[in-house]
Amino acid sequence: MSRHGDARESSQLDRRLEALNDARELAEGVLPEEPLNEVFSLLERASSRRSLSGDHTVVGFFGATGSGKSSLFNAVSGAEIATAAARRPTTSEPLAGIWGAEGSAPLLDWLEVRNRHHAAAVEGFADEGTGLILLDLPDFDSTRAANREVVQRMVGLVDVLVWVLDPQKYADAAVHNDFLTPLAAHGAVTLVVLNQVDRLPEKDVGPVLESLKGILARDGLGTVQVLGASALLGTGVGRVRSAIRHVALQRQALSQRLAADVAKAARLLREESGDGEAAGVRPATTSRLTDELATAANVPLVVRAVARSYRLESTRRTGWPVTRWLSRFRPDPLRRLNLRSNAPAELSRTSLPPAGAPARARTDAAVREFADYASAGAPGPWRAAIRGAAREGRDRLPDALDQAIAGTDLQASRKSWWWGVFNVVQWLALLTVLAGLGWLGVLAALGYFQMPVPQVPRVEGWPIPTLMIAGGVVLGIFLAVTGKFIAAAAANARSGKARKRLRNAVAAVAQELVVEPVEVEISRLKAFNAALKTAIGR
Repeated sequence: MSRHGDARESSQLDRRLEALNDARELAEGVLPEEPLNEVFSLLERASSRRSLSGDHTVVGFFGATGSGKSSLFNAVSGAEIATAAARRPTTSEPLAGIWGAEGSAPLLDWLEVRNRHHAAAVEGFADEGTGLILLDLPDFDSTRAANREVVQRMVGLVDVLVWVLDPQKYADAAVHNDFLTPLAAHGAVTLVVLNQVDRLPEKDVGPVLESLKGILARDGLGTVQVLGASALLGTGVGRVRSAIRHVALQRQALSQRLAADVAKAARLLREESGDGEAAGVRPATTSRLTDELATAANVPLVVRAVARSYRLESTRRTGWPVTRWLSRFRPDPLRRLNLRSNAPAELSRTSLPPAGAPARARTDAAVREFADYASAGAPGPWRAAIRGAAREGRDRLPDALDQAIAGTDLQASRKSWWWGVFNVVQWLALLTVLAGLGWLGVLAALGYFQMPVPQVPRVEGWPIPTLMIAGGVVLGIFLAVTGKFIAAAAANARSGKARKRLRNAVAAVAQELVVEPVEVEISRLKAFNAALKTAIGR
């Protein structure tokens, strides 16, 4: 493989490893700890392996007791590296045959392989420049727990896996269910050898190999290379050597192994998570949430209070001066709700009725409905996370809504221009009435004291003082009635503006305590799915 090809493959693996780590971090708190810990262990192993020699390919020989694994290891190595037969009936510790000692020690230390043999060159197979390490490993069906643990550990560490099976137990469920099937993604770095074919009649070798290939296909390893061999007679050993040499010279086994590990781990997270995307936050559902929270927070009550307060203030400022003072005895609805306070918003509180059971139920139902719509389509664990995020700020909602209402500028102290006009005219009308009454009073006093009474000017036969009194009274009453109609229309307009401001305040609270946490979880799910897609290699 070219240097540029190596760099490109390494860069792709970097991206996939980074994406897998991103997916793991994003899934924390959503998926169970066990699969996340498995992924973390894989990432640590990958980091450790990549920091060690990339010029060596580690090939592990795995097999059951009696499969002739050690004998095949010796045959491939071209030397009695692994002591076989009666002197060593089972492999108890990993043993390494090394071609290319330089740089291998730290790698073997990491693999915890103490038994090391610097193998002699084998023509056409390996020499010091090959960078090859063959491992003869304990039997995976050993009765010793320590041996099985070594095998399980090495399955996750070696670059290439060579499974040595024998004609009697090649279909054994233990090797297929416990090892081969879980490694279905590792077909590119897996080699299966049916050893001891010399024990089969020649006519049965082909059918048995085909049977083994069929079983492997059901395990998800249909593309794995399957070879027949006899360590005793040397049959097929050359093909096994050729397959291993090809992998070693390509220098791709490490990257392929890690890429397969990443894909497997990503699929594990996918299985735990499930597939799918959340429907997301929609303007309609957000608007409905705001409406429900506004109702639960007594916004309609405040809006009505704004209208009543405006009408009351209009009466006090534009009513007939003779009777307007009576409105002073009517309490201001906004002041009763403590919504005319000048205190800072973060310190002020309203006197609105506290949220009772119906209001709390309405709030909970609104939050739940919003979360259900937003999380629709999301996988189970993520749907639960989205719903949990929506409920997280639920207990803070009543206080936050009350504070938002208290801090909303209702423009209750804002004066209307027509108040001043009406007030001036009302007082002019009253002064006209008083002037008329005073005029008539002076005339009456002159007559009472038998003094000359001047002639009163008349208009169309009506005395001007009388017209002044009647006109002032009629004008005052007309302005008072007209002012009520104008005040009603203006109150509706002001309450409408107040409703809009209050709704915006409620929407801001809903956004902070409900919508944003939900959006964060939805974005988290989206990023998780994208990271998994990259990690799997799509």
